[in-house]
Amino acid sequence: MATGGIREAHACTLIEVGEAARTDLTSGLTDREAQRRLEQGGPNVLPSGGGRALWRIVIDQFRSPLIYVLMAAALATLVIGHPVDALVIAGVLLVNAVIGFAQEARASSVLDALASLTVGPARVTRDGRALRVDSSELVFGDLVAIEAGDRVPADLRLIECHELRIDEASLTGESLPVHKSIDAMHVSTPLADRTCMAYAGSLVAAGRGHGVVTATGAGTEVGVIQALMTSTRTIQTPLTRQLAHFSRLITYLILGLAAVTFALGLVRGESAAYMVTAAVALAVGAIPEGLPAVVTITLAIGVSRMAKRRAVIRRLPAVETLGSVTVICTDKTGTVTENRMTVQSVFCAREWCAIGPGPVPPPVRACLLAGVLCNDARLGGPGVDGGIGDPTELALLEAAWRASPDVIEQAARMKRVQEIPFSSDLRLMATMHVRSGDSAGILTVKGALEEILALCQLDDEAQVAIERAASDAGDEALRVIAMATVGVPRDFHLTLQSLRSSALCFLGLQALQDPPRSAAIAAIETCHTAGIDVSMITGDHARTARAIARQVGIAEANVFSRVTAEEKLAIVRSLQGQGQVVAMTGDGVNDAPALKQADIGLAMGLGGTEVAKEAADMVILDDDFATIESAVEEGRTVFDNLVKFIVWTLPTNFAEGLIVLVAVGLNVALPVLPLQILWVNTVTAVALGVMLAFEPAEPDIMRRPPRAPGAPLLSRALMAQIVIVGAAMLLGTFAAFIAALRLDLTMDEARAIAVNALVAMEIAYLLTCRSLRGSLLSVGLFSNPWIWVGIGVTVVLQMALTYVPVMNEVFGTAPLGWTGWVLVVLPGPLVYGLATLLKRIPGEPTSGPGPVPRSARRHPPLHQRHP
Repeated sequence: MATGGIREAHACTLIEVGEAARTDLTSGLTDREAQRRLEQGGPNVLPSGGGRALWRIVIDQFRSPLIYVLMAAALATLVIGHPVDALVIAGVLLVNAVIGFAQEARASSVLDALASLTVGPARVTRDGRALRVDSSELVFGDLVAIEAGDRVPADLRLIECHELRIDEASLTGESLPVHKSIDAMHVSTPLADRTCMAYAGSLVAAGRGHGVVTATGAGTEVGVIQALMTSTRTIQTPLTRQLAHFSRLITYLILGLAAVTFALGLVRGESAAYMVTAAVALAVGAIPEGLPAVVTITLAIGVSRMAKRRAVIRRLPAVETLGSVTVICTDKTGTVTENRMTVQSVFCAREWCAIGPGPVPPPVRACLLAGVLCNDARLGGPGVDGGIGDPTELALLEAAWRASPDVIEQAARMKRVQEIPFSSDLRLMATMHVRSGDSAGILTVKGALEEILALCQLDDEAQVAIERAASDAGDEALRVIAMATVGVPRDFHLTLQSLRSSALCFLGLQALQDPPRSAAIAAIETCHTAGIDVSMITGDHARTARAIARQVGIAEANVFSRVTAEEKLAIVRSLQGQGQVVAMTGDGVNDAPALKQADIGLAMGLGGTEVAKEAADMVILDDDFATIESAVEEGRTVFDNLVKFIVWTLPTNFAEGLIVLVAVGLNVALPVLPLQILWVNTVTAVALGVMLAFEPAEPDIMRRPPRAPGAPLLSRALMAQIVIVGAAMLLGTFAAFIAALRLDLTMDEARAIAVNALVAMEIAYLLTCRSLRGSLLSVGLFSNPWIWVGIGVTVVLQMALTYVPVMNEVFGTAPLGWTGWVLVVLPGPLVYGLATLLKRIPGEPTSGPGPVPRSARRHPPLHQRHP
């Protein structure tokens, strides 16, 4: 876990690097010195994940008020002599604990994925000899060689470069490989612009070079990110927070009602033993045993639906968190863009020509042909499918194919005989081609505009027009490549000198861009309609980021460019400090701390690193922003359905608890026995309540504002509805029970009527809860066929409870005649009408305080931000 190194090595000259590292820049360290430094500083590895002991993680799964309530329910059912019911509740506890344990135990795998980035062999020079050693044996001051295909094993100050390009996207967010040099940089140069450095974990894309190890292990930039990961806590989801608060309220309410019942019975002269049984019955009735199971099932259904929309959930509560999001912080490359360079247009004869299928003017064709000839890439088939080579050069080939496939065929008939390879110093590439039987050849050149203009003969007016066109393209996030050509004799000798003495003919500019995804533009607009702010956080340059943001509809004030891992983390924390629920997208190592800190971390599945995926809550398989928007819609649907279940189940639990309290207070027989209450709770929660989890999204779900952070799980209007409907169910149950007794029915028949009436009211209320805003017809009678399946199953089970002799004996019920069924059915329509009427009361029953207005949101003031 070595950490020694040179601070601000990018600002040191080669001489200063050698002196600071106490190493010879030619022969490297001696074997003895390398061994001494290894013993003193330790191996070049990142610290292990560590973490809490497994037994503590297990215990923590049972530390919440809702779990305490469930434990009490299991104990209560055991005390009153129903071990099977106790085992069922214990099974729910066990399933929840296993899921929670699995999610927490995987946290250390993020750090393990980080550590794997620097594992592997390394080529080092010691005592003047080239050696191959394990990367863990590298020490500060070692002289390391790197070449194309290598993963950089430690932070290096480069001392020799040969067309070296390194892909640092996973660390800095830079979308293209970075050309490296040995020149010292200014001390304030941002990480992404330090071209004289090679950082551990980055990938060498081309060329070769040597560098001095300036930092190892925890001292590397990857080590800094790991330290951020270790210090970043996993944020509780809104659902987790709200259920915890909700569970505490239920706990207090149940304990209070049980205590009142117990005390009231004692005052009336009942025995303590009888009142314990009554209090237990009240608790059994009031506890929503099915809530944790339904929450898990609803989230699991959301996971399944999201998987069909190419979003894979890694942490179950993340499904619901998406529905709470108020801000989405998105990367640019691959998320709102296609992550594929494409030629958008060609500038020839002082005008732009869009590239696409169809005939093109001869000047444009000549410019496209030059891009094919002066090119080292190869197409694997139509378009760029299976192509090999530099992304920019592949884009030039693909443009010619799209515009005129015969340009590719024409180029294939021309043999390359000489070339000047591209280099970062020359900033151009030149090739000479001849065709069989021709007496002359053709010289083609492509490269940076300034270099090509210097080789061409142009009047001032033409040069100004070309430079203005290039500037306009830059404002639109387009990268331009200039093309030129000239005919030469067949025996022409191509050198840099002969190239500069040739009077080249300027052909034009090819403007390339990683184009925005069309689906992302529509998705961002939908997010804005839904009240969700979208910010772009990218490692790319400000000009490019600003232009892409403008094209996809992201406000320029919400654009962050050249952002480091620490700054991404600071942005997320600042937004959370303002009360926002933040979704963060990312694909690189540098995104991992922010992904972990965010309320919902979204990793890219196609181009994302394993580190990012391990830190995230969800993986987007197609790297498309539109998938994020559809996942947000699904998350809102999940929360909607959870609220529907809670609003449906609580009135029943409320009524069942009050039945016991009122019966004790009035000193009358219990209309529903404790075992019958358990039956109702078990049957209806599974057969009826779970079916609400299959409700499709309501039509206006993405036209609503996001739920306000910190808003309660249930609004005051919904709480009032629960109390009113619960009271109605209480009255309906007592009314049916008393009416049965007045008709001289037996106690078992009266209780069978009461328990069936309670279930009938639950069925009626279930239909109104399919939408907490509109009527049953507004969501469609058969849009969720599972509701009718659940009702059918419930009716069959209630018939068994009423007519099967063994059920009569166990549960204390009796068969009913038609008079009894009239009493059963009557309360249902009344509850349905009451619940429907409550929806018409002014106000939005399912929304808390509105979200923070977009105009009032403030992003953190960072100097890297470029409006």
